[in-house]
Amino acid sequence: MTTAAAPAATQAEESDMALARRIAAGEAAAFESMMRRHNRRLYRLARATLRNDADAEDALQDAYLAAYRHMDRFRGEASLFTWLSRLVLNQCFGRMRKQGRREALLPMAGNTEDEADAMTTNDFDPPFHAAARSQLRALLEARLDALPVAFRTVFVMRSVEELSVEETAHCLGIPEATVRSRHFRANALLRESLSHDIDVTEKSLFEFDGDDCDRMVATTLARLKSEGG
Repeated sequence: MTTAAAPAATQAEESDMALARRIAAGEAAAFESMMRRHNRRLYRLARATLRNDADAEDALQDAYLAAYRHMDRFRGEASLFTWLSRLVLNQCFGRMRKQGRREALLPMAGNTEDEADAMTTNDFDPPFHAAARSQLRALLEARLDALPVAFRTVFVMRSVEELSVEETAHCLGIPEATVRSRHFRANALLRESLSHDIDVTEKSLFEFDGDDCDRMVATTLARLKSEGG
């Protein structure tokens, strides 16, 4: 058995561990690198869960600070993105509890399928044109926001971020069978509303790059400095 061509997953894991060690040692440059690497994907997850741009940014920033303070706990048993995803979801669900939206928490105690069946295709009707990608994206984001949080979160992790069923189940703390059923149901509901246009716009949900990425990095580093991190 040769070691010349290590599996891509193993290489990524080693890279995660190296980065985590530098962050745990207090390297600000490594922390900034981690944020820039994961900003877009983690923001999408927070935004899909909370349905509010400002709340999503706050949750992401708090998750980053928690990660910085507890990076020594990262053991590489899952990818760094998966580990960070759990921190982000914890922040999101904490905010939802504070806002009294207990019915939306995962795992769901109620009947998510019944909630989804209550969706109609008439409660959002923006200007629409098949060739306008930005409008299609806005429409898909609005449709996604209308889903119960259980479906929204699974859809973003599986369809947008392309995490495996196993990774998604690990992040959310639910059975793999539940991930599969929620993903199937979310897809069915969205496709019912959007038909073939969904495939065009999935990969550009909740953009978070450029100035947004720079702002998140700058504000998080400033907050870390002010709190003596």
